[in-house]
Amino acid sequence: MVDSGKVVEGSELKPDLSNWDKEDPARSSSKQAWLTLWITTYSMIIAFCVWFLVSAIAPKLNEIGFDLTTSQLYWLTALPGLSGGLLRLVYMVLPPIIGTRRLVAYSSLLFVVPMIGWFVAVQDTNTPYWWLLVLSFLCGIGGGSFSGYMPSTGYFFPKSKSGTALGIQAGIGNLGMSIIQLVGPWLMGFGLLGLGAMTPQRTSDGESMFVYNAAIVFVPWAIVAAILALELLKDVPVKANIREQLDIFSNPNTWYMTLMYVMTFGLFSGFAAQFGLLIQNNFGSTSQFAGMEGLPQGVTYAFLGPLISSLVRVAWGPLCDRFGGAIWTFVSIVGMSASLFICTFFLRPDSPDEFTGFLWAMIAMFVFSGIGNAGTFKQMPMIMPARQAGGAIGFTAAIAAFGPFFVGIALTAMTPYLWYMICVVFGALCAVICWFRYARPGAPFPG
Repeated sequence: MVDSGKVVEGSELKPDLSNWDKEDPARSSSKQAWLTLWITTYSMIIAFCVWFLVSAIAPKLNEIGFDLTTSQLYWLTALPGLSGGLLRLVYMVLPPIIGTRRLVAYSSLLFVVPMIGWFVAVQDTNTPYWWLLVLSFLCGIGGGSFSGYMPSTGYFFPKSKSGTALGIQAGIGNLGMSIIQLVGPWLMGFGLLGLGAMTPQRTSDGESMFVYNAAIVFVPWAIVAAILALELLKDVPVKANIREQLDIFSNPNTWYMTLMYVMTFGLFSGFAAQFGLLIQNNFGSTSQFAGMEGLPQGVTYAFLGPLISSLVRVAWGPLCDRFGGAIWTFVSIVGMSASLFICTFFLRPDSPDEFTGFLWAMIAMFVFSGIGNAGTFKQMPMIMPARQAGGAIGFTAAIAAFGPFFVGIALTAMTPYLWYMICVVFGALCAVICWFRYARPGAPFPG
Protein backbone atom coordinates (compact mmCIF):
# COMPACT_ATOMS: atom_id res chain seq x y z
CA MET A 1 0.00 0.00 0.00
CA VAL A 2 1.01 3.66 -0.32
CA ASP A 3 0.88 5.79 2.80
CA SER A 4 2.05 9.37 3.39
CA GLY A 5 3.99 9.45 0.18
CA LYS A 6 5.92 6.28 0.99
CA VAL A 7 5.95 3.05 -0.93
CA VAL A 8 6.09 0.03 1.35
CA GLU A 9 8.23 -2.94 0.29
CA GLY A 10 6.13 -5.57 -1.47
CA SER A 11 3.14 -3.26 -1.87
CA GLU A 12 1.07 -2.70 -4.98
CA LEU A 13 2.71 0.32 -6.59
CA LYS A 14 1.00 3.14 -8.41
CA PRO A 15 1.51 2.85 -12.17
CA ASP A 16 3.35 6.18 -12.35
CA LEU A 17 5.48 5.47 -9.24
CA SER A 18 5.32 9.17 -8.39
CA ASN A 19 6.69 8.62 -4.87
CA TRP A 20 9.56 6.40 -5.91
CA ASP A 21 13.08 7.11 -4.60
CA LYS A 22 15.43 4.32 -5.56
CA GLU A 23 17.99 5.30 -2.90
CA ASP A 24 15.39 5.09 -0.09
CA PRO A 25 14.26 1.52 0.78
CA ALA A 26 11.08 2.95 2.34
CA ARG A 27 10.11 4.61 -0.94
CA SER A 28 11.05 1.87 -3.40
CA SER A 29 10.45 -1.80 -3.98
CA SER A 30 13.20 -4.32 -4.62
CA LYS A 31 10.54 -6.73 -5.89
CA GLN A 32 9.34 -4.30 -8.57
CA ALA A 33 12.91 -3.40 -9.52
CA TRP A 34 13.90 -7.03 -10.13
CA LEU A 35 10.62 -7.78 -11.91
CA THR A 36 11.34 -4.88 -14.25
CA LEU A 37 14.85 -6.17 -14.81
CA TRP A 38 13.83 -9.70 -15.71
CA ILE A 39 10.95 -8.82 -18.04
CA THR A 40 12.88 -6.14 -19.91
CA THR A 41 15.87 -8.49 -20.15
CA TYR A 42 13.70 -11.25 -21.61
CA SER A 43 12.36 -8.82 -24.22
CA MET A 44 15.89 -7.58 -24.90
CA ILE A 45 17.07 -11.09 -25.74
CA ILE A 46 14.43 -11.20 -28.49
CA ALA A 47 15.44 -7.67 -29.52
CA PHE A 48 19.07 -8.64 -30.07
CA CYS A 49 18.01 -11.79 -31.94
CA VAL A 50 16.17 -9.48 -34.33
CA TRP A 51 19.09 -7.04 -34.55
CA PHE A 52 21.55 -9.77 -35.53
CA LEU A 53 19.11 -11.85 -37.57
CA VAL A 54 20.69 -10.75 -40.85
CA SER A 55 24.19 -11.76 -39.72
CA ALA A 56 22.87 -15.31 -39.27
CA ILE A 57 20.96 -15.42 -42.55
CA ALA A 58 23.37 -13.57 -44.88
CA PRO A 59 26.08 -16.28 -45.12
CA LYS A 60 23.41 -18.74 -46.35
CA LEU A 61 21.71 -16.59 -48.99
CA ASN A 62 23.97 -17.46 -51.92
CA GLU A 63 23.82 -21.15 -50.99
CA ILE A 64 20.06 -21.22 -51.62
CA GLY A 65 20.13 -19.40 -54.94
CA PHE A 66 20.63 -15.68 -54.31
CA ASP A 67 23.43 -14.01 -56.28
CA LEU A 68 24.94 -11.39 -53.98
CA THR A 69 28.46 -10.01 -54.02
CA THR A 70 30.71 -9.83 -50.96
CA SER A 71 30.10 -6.08 -50.79
CA GLN A 72 26.33 -6.56 -50.93
CA LEU A 73 26.48 -9.08 -48.08
CA TYR A 74 28.54 -6.68 -45.96
CA TRP A 75 25.94 -3.99 -46.59
CA LEU A 76 23.11 -6.28 -45.54
CA THR A 77 24.80 -7.08 -42.23
CA ALA A 78 25.83 -3.44 -41.71
CA LEU A 79 22.44 -1.76 -42.17
CA PRO A 80 20.89 -3.00 -38.88
CA GLY A 81 23.73 -1.19 -37.14
CA LEU A 82 22.86 2.07 -38.90
CA SER A 83 19.16 1.86 -38.17
CA GLY A 84 19.80 0.58 -34.64
CA GLY A 85 21.91 3.63 -33.89
CA LEU A 86 19.38 6.03 -35.38
CA LEU A 87 16.50 4.43 -33.48
CA ARG A 88 18.46 4.55 -30.24
CA LEU A 89 18.54 8.32 -30.58
CA VAL A 90 14.74 8.13 -30.52
CA TYR A 91 14.49 5.51 -27.79
CA MET A 92 16.81 7.42 -25.43
CA VAL A 93 14.12 10.07 -24.78
CA LEU A 94 11.12 7.73 -24.61
CA PRO A 95 11.29 6.22 -21.07
CA PRO A 96 10.35 9.42 -19.21
CA ILE A 97 7.68 10.20 -21.81
CA ILE A 98 5.73 6.99 -22.44
CA GLY A 99 6.88 4.86 -19.50
CA THR A 100 8.48 1.45 -19.20
CA ARG A 101 5.30 -0.60 -19.51
CA ARG A 102 4.20 0.65 -22.93
CA LEU A 103 7.78 1.02 -24.18
CA VAL A 104 8.59 -2.66 -23.64
CA ALA A 105 5.18 -3.94 -24.77
CA TYR A 106 4.99 -1.96 -28.01
CA SER A 107 8.63 -2.64 -28.86
CA SER A 108 8.15 -6.38 -28.40
CA LEU A 109 5.32 -6.29 -30.93
CA LEU A 110 7.41 -4.26 -33.38
CA PHE A 111 10.07 -6.98 -33.34
CA VAL A 112 7.61 -9.21 -35.16
CA VAL A 113 7.59 -7.02 -38.29
CA PRO A 114 11.13 -7.66 -39.63
CA MET A 115 11.00 -11.32 -38.58
CA ILE A 116 7.92 -11.96 -40.70
CA GLY A 117 9.42 -9.87 -43.50
CA TRP A 118 12.55 -12.03 -43.70
CA PHE A 119 10.45 -15.18 -43.32
CA VAL A 120 8.68 -14.31 -46.57
CA ALA A 121 11.62 -12.76 -48.46
CA VAL A 122 14.12 -15.63 -48.25
CA GLN A 123 11.64 -18.09 -49.75
CA ASP A 124 11.91 -16.35 -53.14
CA THR A 125 15.40 -15.97 -54.60
CA ASN A 126 13.99 -13.34 -56.97
CA THR A 127 13.35 -11.00 -54.03
CA PRO A 128 15.00 -7.71 -55.11
CA TYR A 129 18.12 -6.59 -53.30
CA TRP A 130 16.57 -3.25 -52.37
CA TRP A 131 13.85 -5.06 -50.43
CA LEU A 132 16.47 -7.10 -48.57
CA LEU A 133 18.11 -3.79 -47.63
CA VAL A 134 14.77 -2.48 -46.30
CA LEU A 135 14.30 -5.59 -44.20
CA SER A 136 17.85 -5.27 -42.88
CA PHE A 137 17.15 -1.67 -41.92
CA LEU A 138 13.96 -2.71 -40.09
CA CYS A 139 15.96 -5.17 -37.98
CA GLY A 140 17.48 -2.11 -36.32
CA ILE A 141 14.37 -1.86 -34.13
CA GLY A 142 15.93 -4.65 -32.08
CA GLY A 143 19.10 -2.70 -31.46
CA GLY A 144 17.32 0.62 -30.98
CA SER A 145 15.22 -0.59 -28.06
CA PHE A 146 18.36 -0.99 -25.92
CA SER A 147 18.52 2.77 -25.31
CA GLY A 148 15.02 2.70 -23.87
CA TYR A 149 15.28 -0.51 -21.90
CA MET A 150 18.53 0.19 -20.07
CA PRO A 151 17.59 3.63 -18.65
CA SER A 152 14.18 2.25 -17.68
CA THR A 153 15.83 -0.44 -15.55
CA GLY A 154 18.49 1.91 -14.20
CA TYR A 155 15.85 4.21 -12.72
CA PHE A 156 14.65 1.40 -10.43
CA PHE A 157 17.98 0.39 -8.84
CA PRO A 158 20.11 2.28 -6.28
CA LYS A 159 23.66 3.23 -7.25
CA SER A 160 25.08 0.46 -5.04
CA LYS A 161 23.40 -2.17 -7.25
CA SER A 162 23.50 -0.40 -10.60
CA GLY A 163 26.56 -2.26 -11.88
CA THR A 164 25.07 -5.65 -11.09
CA ALA A 165 21.61 -4.83 -12.45
CA LEU A 166 22.74 -3.19 -15.68
CA GLY A 167 25.42 -5.82 -16.17
CA ILE A 168 22.82 -8.58 -15.91
CA GLN A 169 20.40 -6.85 -18.26
CA ALA A 170 22.88 -5.84 -20.91
CA GLY A 171 24.88 -9.07 -20.68
CA ILE A 172 21.96 -11.49 -20.81
CA GLY A 173 20.16 -9.28 -23.32
CA ASN A 174 23.23 -9.26 -25.55
CA LEU A 175 23.10 -13.06 -25.56
CA GLY A 176 20.39 -12.65 -28.17
CA MET A 177 23.18 -11.80 -30.62
CA SER A 178 24.83 -15.13 -29.89
CA ILE A 179 21.59 -17.12 -29.69
CA ILE A 180 20.48 -16.19 -33.21
CA GLN A 181 23.94 -16.90 -34.65
CA LEU A 182 24.21 -20.21 -32.77
CA VAL A 183 20.73 -21.66 -33.24
CA GLY A 184 20.08 -20.00 -36.60
CA PRO A 185 22.19 -22.43 -38.67
CA TRP A 186 20.75 -25.35 -36.68
CA LEU A 187 17.17 -24.19 -37.24
CA MET A 188 17.84 -23.92 -40.96
CA GLY A 189 18.62 -27.62 -41.13
CA PHE A 190 15.14 -29.09 -40.75
CA GLY A 191 11.45 -28.39 -41.23
CA LEU A 192 10.11 -26.55 -38.20
CA LEU A 193 6.55 -27.01 -36.90
CA GLY A 194 5.39 -28.29 -40.26
CA LEU A 195 6.80 -25.31 -42.15
CA GLY A 196 9.01 -27.61 -44.21
CA ALA A 197 5.95 -28.54 -46.25
CA MET A 198 5.81 -25.00 -47.61
CA THR A 199 8.85 -24.60 -49.86
CA PRO A 200 11.97 -26.57 -48.97
CA GLN A 201 15.00 -24.64 -50.19
CA ARG A 202 17.90 -26.36 -51.88
CA THR A 203 21.60 -25.65 -51.83
CA SER A 204 23.82 -26.12 -54.87
CA ASP A 205 24.60 -29.59 -53.51
CA GLY A 206 20.92 -30.51 -53.41
CA GLU A 207 20.72 -30.31 -49.62
CA SER A 208 17.42 -29.17 -48.08
CA MET A 209 17.68 -25.95 -46.12
CA PHE A 210 15.00 -23.93 -44.35
CA VAL A 211 16.56 -20.47 -43.96
CA TYR A 212 13.21 -18.92 -43.11
CA ASN A 213 13.05 -20.89 -39.84
CA ALA A 214 15.54 -18.51 -38.23
CA ALA A 215 13.26 -15.58 -39.05
CA ILE A 216 10.01 -16.97 -37.70
CA VAL A 217 10.89 -19.01 -34.61
CA PHE A 218 11.11 -16.05 -32.21
CA VAL A 219 7.79 -14.46 -33.19
CA PRO A 220 5.71 -16.24 -30.48
CA TRP A 221 8.29 -15.34 -27.83
CA ALA A 222 8.07 -11.65 -28.80
CA ILE A 223 4.31 -11.76 -28.34
CA VAL A 224 4.76 -13.35 -24.90
CA ALA A 225 7.15 -10.51 -23.98
CA ALA A 226 4.52 -7.93 -24.93
CA ILE A 227 1.88 -9.64 -22.80
CA LEU A 228 4.20 -9.86 -19.77
CA ALA A 229 5.08 -6.17 -20.08
CA LEU A 230 1.45 -5.06 -20.27
CA GLU A 231 0.43 -7.20 -17.31
CA LEU A 232 3.36 -6.85 -14.89
CA LEU A 233 5.44 -3.74 -15.58
CA LYS A 234 4.99 -0.25 -14.15
CA ASP A 235 5.98 3.09 -15.65
CA VAL A 236 9.39 4.58 -15.06
CA PRO A 237 9.64 6.77 -11.92
CA VAL A 238 11.04 9.79 -13.79
CA LYS A 239 9.13 12.24 -15.96
CA ALA A 240 10.73 14.72 -18.35
CA ASN A 241 10.00 16.13 -21.78
CA ILE A 242 12.50 16.10 -24.64
CA ARG A 243 13.77 19.63 -24.00
CA GLU A 244 14.51 18.87 -20.36
CA GLN A 245 16.46 15.76 -21.33
CA LEU A 246 18.80 17.65 -23.65
CA ASP A 247 20.82 18.97 -20.71
CA ILE A 248 22.94 15.81 -20.86
CA PHE A 249 24.86 17.41 -23.71
CA SER A 250 26.10 20.20 -21.47
CA ASN A 251 27.82 17.63 -19.25
CA PRO A 252 31.30 16.80 -20.69
CA ASN A 253 31.10 13.31 -19.22
CA THR A 254 28.38 12.48 -21.74
CA TRP A 255 30.85 12.96 -24.57
CA TYR A 256 33.83 11.28 -22.92
CA MET A 257 31.77 8.28 -21.89
CA THR A 258 30.45 8.05 -25.43
CA LEU A 259 34.02 7.56 -26.62
CA MET A 260 34.54 4.86 -23.99
CA TYR A 261 31.39 3.01 -25.01
CA VAL A 262 32.11 3.30 -28.73
CA MET A 263 35.42 1.62 -27.99
CA THR A 264 34.00 -1.16 -25.83
CA PHE A 265 30.52 -1.85 -27.23
CA GLY A 266 30.73 -0.18 -30.64
CA LEU A 267 33.74 -2.18 -31.78
CA PHE A 268 32.48 -5.33 -30.06
CA SER A 269 29.09 -5.21 -31.79
CA GLY A 270 30.68 -4.29 -35.11
CA PHE A 271 33.19 -7.11 -35.10
CA ALA A 272 30.58 -9.53 -33.74
CA ALA A 273 28.23 -8.74 -36.64
CA GLN A 274 31.00 -9.18 -39.21
CA PHE A 275 32.89 -12.03 -37.53
CA GLY A 276 31.43 -14.77 -39.70
CA LEU A 277 32.12 -12.88 -42.93
CA LEU A 278 35.63 -11.92 -41.76
CA ILE A 279 36.46 -15.58 -41.26
CA GLN A 280 34.84 -16.58 -44.54
CA ASN A 281 36.59 -13.90 -46.59
CA ASN A 282 40.05 -14.23 -45.03
CA PHE A 283 40.33 -17.93 -44.25
CA GLY A 284 37.21 -19.69 -45.61
CA SER A 285 35.56 -20.62 -48.87
CA THR A 286 35.57 -17.08 -50.32
CA SER A 287 39.21 -16.40 -49.39
CA GLN A 288 42.40 -16.88 -51.40
CA PHE A 289 42.43 -20.45 -50.06
CA ALA A 290 39.12 -21.38 -51.73
CA GLY A 291 39.09 -24.99 -52.90
CA MET A 292 41.34 -26.28 -50.13
CA GLU A 293 39.98 -28.85 -47.70
CA GLY A 294 39.25 -28.20 -44.04
CA LEU A 295 38.72 -24.45 -44.33
CA PRO A 296 36.83 -22.82 -41.42
CA GLN A 297 33.22 -21.79 -41.98
CA GLY A 298 32.32 -18.37 -40.65
CA VAL A 299 28.84 -19.41 -39.60
CA THR A 300 30.37 -21.99 -37.23
CA TYR A 301 32.17 -19.34 -35.20
CA ALA A 302 29.89 -16.29 -35.54
CA PHE A 303 28.13 -16.90 -32.21
CA LEU A 304 31.34 -16.88 -30.14
CA GLY A 305 31.83 -13.11 -29.92
CA PRO A 306 28.40 -12.19 -28.55
CA LEU A 307 28.34 -15.22 -26.24
CA ILE A 308 31.72 -14.55 -24.66
CA SER A 309 31.30 -10.80 -24.28
CA SER A 310 27.78 -11.10 -22.89
CA LEU A 311 28.71 -13.65 -20.24
CA VAL A 312 31.75 -11.63 -19.18
CA ARG A 313 29.57 -8.51 -18.94
CA VAL A 314 27.21 -10.28 -16.53
CA ALA A 315 30.08 -11.67 -14.43
CA TRP A 316 31.84 -8.30 -14.15
CA GLY A 317 28.82 -6.33 -12.92
CA PRO A 318 29.36 -7.25 -9.22
CA LEU A 319 33.11 -6.60 -9.58
CA CYS A 320 32.34 -3.13 -10.92
CA ASP A 321 30.07 -2.48 -7.94
CA ARG A 322 32.89 -3.51 -5.63
CA PHE A 323 35.92 -1.85 -7.25
CA GLY A 324 34.31 0.83 -9.41
CA GLY A 325 33.73 0.85 -13.14
CA ALA A 326 36.54 3.16 -14.27
CA ILE A 327 39.47 0.85 -13.60
CA TRP A 328 37.75 -2.00 -15.41
CA THR A 329 36.94 0.24 -18.38
CA PHE A 330 40.64 1.12 -18.57
CA VAL A 331 41.70 -2.53 -18.36
CA SER A 332 39.20 -3.35 -21.08
CA ILE A 333 40.39 -0.69 -23.50
CA VAL A 334 44.04 -1.64 -23.09
CA GLY A 335 43.22 -5.33 -23.51
CA MET A 336 41.05 -4.75 -26.57
CA SER A 337 43.71 -2.61 -28.23
CA ALA A 338 46.41 -5.21 -27.59
CA SER A 339 44.19 -8.04 -28.88
CA LEU A 340 43.28 -6.17 -32.06
CA PHE A 341 46.95 -5.42 -32.66
CA ILE A 342 47.78 -9.13 -32.34
CA CYS A 343 45.04 -9.85 -34.91
CA THR A 344 46.91 -7.77 -37.49
CA PHE A 345 49.68 -10.41 -37.61
CA PHE A 346 47.15 -12.87 -39.06
CA LEU A 347 45.17 -10.65 -41.44
CA ARG A 348 47.51 -11.14 -44.41
CA PRO A 349 47.74 -14.92 -44.14
CA ASP A 350 49.99 -17.17 -46.19
CA SER A 351 48.26 -20.29 -44.90
CA PRO A 352 44.79 -21.12 -43.56
CA ASP A 353 46.56 -22.45 -40.47
CA GLU A 354 46.96 -18.84 -39.34
CA PHE A 355 43.23 -18.83 -38.60
CA THR A 356 43.92 -20.31 -35.16
CA GLY A 357 45.98 -17.29 -34.08
CA PHE A 358 43.37 -14.89 -35.44
CA LEU A 359 40.57 -16.74 -33.64
CA TRP A 360 42.26 -16.68 -30.23
CA ALA A 361 43.16 -12.99 -30.56
CA MET A 362 39.55 -12.18 -31.41
CA ILE A 363 38.30 -14.25 -28.48
CA ALA A 364 40.58 -12.21 -26.19
CA MET A 365 39.16 -9.01 -27.68
CA PHE A 366 35.61 -10.17 -26.98
CA VAL A 367 36.53 -11.01 -23.37
CA PHE A 368 37.98 -7.55 -22.76
CA SER A 369 35.00 -5.89 -24.46
CA GLY A 370 32.63 -7.56 -21.99
CA ILE A 371 34.65 -6.15 -19.09
CA GLY A 372 34.47 -2.66 -20.57
CA ASN A 373 30.76 -2.84 -21.31
CA ALA A 374 30.13 -3.60 -17.64
CA GLY A 375 32.54 -0.89 -16.49
CA THR A 376 31.11 1.96 -18.55
CA PHE A 377 27.54 1.33 -17.42
CA LYS A 378 28.69 1.33 -13.79
CA GLN A 379 30.47 4.64 -14.31
CA MET A 380 27.60 6.70 -15.68
CA PRO A 381 25.18 6.35 -12.71
CA MET A 382 28.08 7.20 -10.39
CA ILE A 383 29.43 10.33 -12.07
CA MET A 384 26.18 11.90 -13.30
CA PRO A 385 22.83 12.93 -11.73
CA ALA A 386 20.18 10.20 -11.87
CA ARG A 387 18.12 11.54 -14.78
CA GLN A 388 21.20 12.61 -16.75
CA ALA A 389 22.73 9.19 -16.20
CA GLY A 390 19.68 7.57 -17.78
CA GLY A 391 19.84 9.89 -20.78
CA ALA A 392 23.60 9.48 -21.11
CA ILE A 393 23.25 5.69 -21.06
CA GLY A 394 20.72 5.97 -23.87
CA PHE A 395 22.84 8.39 -25.91
CA THR A 396 26.15 6.55 -25.56
CA ALA A 397 24.38 3.31 -26.43
CA ALA A 398 22.86 5.00 -29.49
CA ILE A 399 26.19 6.16 -30.85
CA ALA A 400 27.90 2.84 -30.11
CA ALA A 401 25.08 1.00 -31.89
CA PHE A 402 26.43 2.35 -35.16
CA GLY A 403 29.32 -0.10 -34.64
CA PRO A 404 27.99 -2.86 -36.93
CA PHE A 405 27.33 -0.28 -39.65
CA PHE A 406 30.69 1.49 -39.55
CA VAL A 407 32.68 -1.72 -39.17
CA GLY A 408 30.79 -3.22 -42.10
CA ILE A 409 31.35 -0.16 -44.28
CA ALA A 410 35.00 0.06 -43.25
CA LEU A 411 35.58 -3.52 -44.31
CA THR A 412 34.16 -2.75 -47.76
CA ALA A 413 36.29 0.40 -48.12
CA MET A 414 39.68 -0.83 -46.88
CA THR A 415 41.60 -3.96 -46.06
CA PRO A 416 40.91 -5.65 -42.71
CA TYR A 417 44.55 -5.00 -41.74
CA LEU A 418 44.22 -1.23 -42.14
CA TRP A 419 40.87 -1.14 -40.31
CA TYR A 420 42.27 -3.09 -37.36
CA MET A 421 45.24 -0.71 -37.10
CA ILE A 422 42.87 2.28 -37.05
CA CYS A 423 40.97 0.63 -34.19
CA VAL A 424 44.23 0.11 -32.27
CA VAL A 425 45.08 3.82 -32.55
CA PHE A 426 41.57 4.78 -31.43
CA GLY A 427 41.92 2.44 -28.47
CA ALA A 428 45.18 4.08 -27.41
CA LEU A 429 43.47 7.49 -27.42
CA CYS A 430 40.56 6.19 -25.35
CA ALA A 431 42.94 4.55 -22.87
CA VAL A 432 44.71 7.87 -22.23
CA ILE A 433 41.42 9.71 -21.67
CA CYS A 434 40.06 6.99 -19.40
CA TRP A 435 43.18 6.87 -17.25
CA PHE A 436 43.55 10.60 -16.62
CA ARG A 437 39.86 11.45 -16.29
CA TYR A 438 38.42 8.38 -14.58
CA ALA A 439 40.78 5.55 -13.59
CA ARG A 440 43.98 7.00 -12.06
CA PRO A 441 44.32 7.67 -8.33
CA GLY A 442 42.86 11.11 -7.66
CA ALA A 443 40.99 11.23 -10.97
CA PRO A 444 38.35 13.97 -11.07
CA PHE A 445 35.51 11.51 -11.86
CA PRO A 446 36.47 8.13 -10.35
CA GLY A 447 33.13 6.43 -11.12
